[in-house]
Amino acid sequence: MGNDTEEKKTEGQILGEKLLFDIKNCWETVKSEEITELNQFARSYKDFLDKGKTERECISVCLSALKGRGFTDIEEFLEQDGRLRPGTKVYQNIRDKSLVFAIIGKEPVTSGINIVGAHVDSPRIDLKPNPLYEDTELALFDTHYYGGIKFYQWTAIPLAMHGVIIRRDGSKKIICIGEDEGDPVFTITDLLPHLAREQMQKKASEFVGGEELDVLAGSEPYKDAKAKDKVKLKLLSLLNEKYQIVEEDFAGAEIEFVPAFKARDIGLDRSMIGAYGHDDRCCAFAAFSSVLQFAGTADREAVLRGDPPRKTVVCFLSDKEEIGSVGNTGAQSREFENFIAYLCAKTLEPNQYSEFTLRKALSKSCMLSADVNAAFDPNFSSVFDKKTASYFGRGLALTKYTGHGGKYGGSEANAEFCQKVQAVLNRCNIRWQFGCLGKVNAGGGGTIAQFAARLGVDVLDCGIPVLSMHSPFEVISKIDLYTAYRGFTAFLAEA
Repeated sequence: MGNDTEEKKTEGQILGEKLLFDIKNCWETVKSEEITELNQFARSYKDFLDKGKTERECISVCLSALKGRGFTDIEEFLEQDGRLRPGTKVYQNIRDKSLVFAIIGKEPVTSGINIVGAHVDSPRIDLKPNPLYEDTELALFDTHYYGGIKFYQWTAIPLAMHGVIIRRDGSKKIICIGEDEGDPVFTITDLLPHLAREQMQKKASEFVGGEELDVLAGSEPYKDAKAKDKVKLKLLSLLNEKYQIVEEDFAGAEIEFVPAFKARDIGLDRSMIGAYGHDDRCCAFAAFSSVLQFAGTADREAVLRGDPPRKTVVCFLSDKEEIGSVGNTGAQSREFENFIAYLCAKTLEPNQYSEFTLRKALSKSCMLSADVNAAFDPNFSSVFDKKTASYFGRGLALTKYTGHGGKYGGSEANAEFCQKVQAVLNRCNIRWQFGCLGKVNAGGGGTIAQFAARLGVDVLDCGIPVLSMHSPFEVISKIDLYTAYRGFTAFLAEA
């Protein structure tokens, strides 16, 4: 019967099957037994999002999981004479805001490392160093936005207050207000339409200004006729009562305002997830989970008896990508390079490490820079090139180059490495698609790929398509999330 069907195909149909790249919707090809795993993975991801709304919280969640899987702080090995042997699992916590971890493989580190990298920071509203003030008996927090946002999207929505404050005595106070059901929330007010005639004539970028993103914090005055700034004083008294902090402590604090709502399924079919922070925590979660596939049991002795990966696998979760990967927790710092140096030094025989061995290891390594791409949106089709756009449900989006206007400020993978990644995905039956970010002169963006490339690492951008990117409520497809996880796992195992 198969031969009869083959005989009915025209020459053009047969040639098309041979030559054309068939990009199918993953929902049409997913196996029924995978649906349960896919949905469980999506539930775990939503829980990760709700627990990790800031970069510090994401790293805290990941560290807890790593320790439960038998990972050890690499500092313990650096202080000893022992070696990192195949199967050993180590991590480095970079100032509670970035994280890099590895499972040592059978082959020498100098033969190359397989890396997946993503970032855990997201656009948000930060407090200024002297934020709390009172105006017309309202208390507000003065803010400075972080990352590329549309200001008007952040008004008139519930916000939660997250962060850390270091007190005079050096103790750390963790702030989280607005996430529990009984918590109060905050908001940034907007102008009523009845008085917005002038505002509505402005460009969208001018609807709300950066200095107009102050967060409404309170209105009840402190009960003392002689006190000044009574509403501000009332708030400070409440913060002091709960966290034992004073106004001076805000000077060096890290306080962020993020949307107060939780991750939710979207659509009657529940095929999508809406949440704050998909960029880039969806790729970070998929990358993190892919390395844990090699982690085995939490029993260290059992791990040593187990079967480690062929090559050493590494996951790098970085901070500050949304503002250029700067600072000592961003991908431009030397911390990632230092970690690879530690692996080289501790996997080689004593006194064999040198600058040469580090450079050799980096030049032979390969990396997937896991960052989201813009999903084609039929509501705004004019800015997309349909031939190279990424689409919901079509799997992992491979982005050969990033940047803007002539590929400036980005990274471009070479043809050999692109084919290597494509071959791995094809061999493992992982669905992938093209993923350019819009039309040539419509805009653009970059990722951490360029900083890995500086070290000599072969690197390709890839990730999950996102709708409403950089908004307070982004949207992804569950099957793209699952496909990315499978793709990252295949890359680490077979590249």
